[in-house]
Amino acid sequence: MNTTTRSLSTIAREIRADWTNMYFGAVPYVQAMGTLDSINSNYGYDSAQSIVLYFLANAQTWKGLKAREIKEELKKMAGVK
Repeated sequence: MNTTTRSLSTIAREIRADWTNMYFGAVPYVQAMGTLDSINSNYGYDSAQSIVLYFLANAQTWKGLKAREIKEELKKMAGVK
């Protein structure tokens, strides 16, 4: 099992590569995540945790194995069950 936490920018690149027709509401959050290192970072006045949570709220139409894996990873990072 992987115990290393990946950077949010790495995860954002993977999201962009997999989610070819991204929902417009998720785009700004993926862009913001692309500039962040960890869940403890900030994007302007917003915490990385809030960016991740807003992304998850706007990523409901993203389906498939990779989507499930990444969403689960982000939930764990953000402390969501």
